[in-house]
Amino acid sequence: MIDKRNLVLAVCVFICGWIFGSNNRPVPIITSSVGGASYEEGYQTNAGGKLAAVKNRVSTGTIHIVNPGDSIQSAVELAQPGDTIQVLPGTYSETVYIDKDNIHLMGVIDEGRRAILHGLGNLNDAILYSGNNIVIENFHIKNYKGNGIMGQAGNNFEIRNNLIVDTGIYGIFPQLGINGLVEHNVVSGIADAAIYIGMSDNVHVAFNEVFDSVAGIEIENSRHAIVENNNAHDNTGGILAFVTPGLPIKTTEDVIIRNNFVSNNNTPNFGAPGSMVAGIPSGTGILIMAADDVIIEGNIISNNKTSGIIVSDHSYASNVTIDPHSEPNSDRTMILDNVMLNNGYDTIPEVMALALAELHTGPVDIVHAGPSDGSCINNRHRYQVVGIGDYQNCNFNNTDNIRSYLLPDGAEPRVISATDRGEIAYLGVCAGCHSFTGRLIGPPVPVIQAMYANNPKGLAKYINSPVKKRSNYPPMPAMSYLDSETQLAVAKYMLALRE
Repeated sequence: MIDKRNLVLAVCVFICGWIFGSNNRPVPIITSSVGGASYEEGYQTNAGGKLAAVKNRVSTGTIHIVNPGDSIQSAVELAQPGDTIQVLPGTYSETVYIDKDNIHLMGVIDEGRRAILHGLGNLNDAILYSGNNIVIENFHIKNYKGNGIMGQAGNNFEIRNNLIVDTGIYGIFPQLGINGLVEHNVVSGIADAAIYIGMSDNVHVAFNEVFDSVAGIEIENSRHAIVENNNAHDNTGGILAFVTPGLPIKTTEDVIIRNNFVSNNNTPNFGAPGSMVAGIPSGTGILIMAADDVIIEGNIISNNKTSGIIVSDHSYASNVTIDPHSEPNSDRTMILDNVMLNNGYDTIPEVMALALAELHTGPVDIVHAGPSDGSCINNRHRYQVVGIGDYQNCNFNNTDNIRSYLLPDGAEPRVISATDRGEIAYLGVCAGCHSFTGRLIGPPVPVIQAMYANNPKGLAKYINSPVKKRSNYPPMPAMSYLDSETQLAVAKYMLALRE
């Protein structure tokens, strides 16, 4: 028979040991997940009603544990599709590249302590992925030179609950992906865009905080995107939806920007000189440029000194080379009810000139420059407006019937064959910095073609181990994680590319 007094004593000893010795207890390994570290199984929503982009998220594979001092990349290389990699709190200085499908990369948070990916100011990228059905969550990423988390042509992705600080050009940058969710991240100190959705479709960006960057959230050459419930503050520009000329995908359309806080985006522009984002006026709340079918609804837009909302075409943008294949106007911009407070109180000369042409003086909440077809606004009397004389009243009041553009059954996994390896690598890796007609972060493709004409091996060598050649461009990060066949394939593709 068990002595009750001994049992009580044992329980007390256990509880006291747990309370007073908790700093030495092992970090728990997560074998199931509800409401905290990740979501339960689901596709459009899971059991808790959360949106999800990756189907069947409950891990059925092996859990790989990475301890401080171990290599995260080594665990990735060991992992098989369906596996989860749990990285325990500690500091890791490396670049992680995921080139396989169905991998869940998860930092374990214990008493507020996270797994830290530290670039030491000299590593280029923290996490890169080209696989399908990828989940990345719970990391603290800082002090990289290129990107915090970058997707390179992988479909069905979820990037959530990461703290990203000072990671160079981009914080979170899914490129050429279909069906993705970016949520609950805090990103700051980025020289281009804190969250940059590039040439992607069916993306949901929600509940993020972005600040102290040139651009807070960008939807670029992308379609079917919702940006909602974010806090974009103290950037140069808060939320942007636009077309960058010279990229293979020529449109940005069907974007909903709703229920965001967009405030105090008056940070001086520190983008790379000559780049497209370097032309964003400090004090821009929401910028729509050459994008179509954009709905702006339910946002609180305040204290942005140039304007709360700017709608423009390419002719009014600096640092833009016109692309004859891209329609340059912003058509069917739909502005529903928003709260606008103290915007445009110290605007730029270009806006002042447009305002004076309409005998408008004083602050500016909304300004439209250039032609537009089919645009509309509700309750225009509430706002101080310039250039929206052609806007009609919208025939709807809200987008309540649209919860998400995520695909209920997910996107088909992208399969990269040997014949299209060069094209996919260019679209997913290179096109974010090298367009055909204009300057982005790196020189245009024709400049590269002139330098490496008939020399794809020379270009492949540079891709693998670049050196800085131009003082007016930032250094190019090494693409050494790409295998030699892919480097040569993308070099051949770029040298043969024609607009």
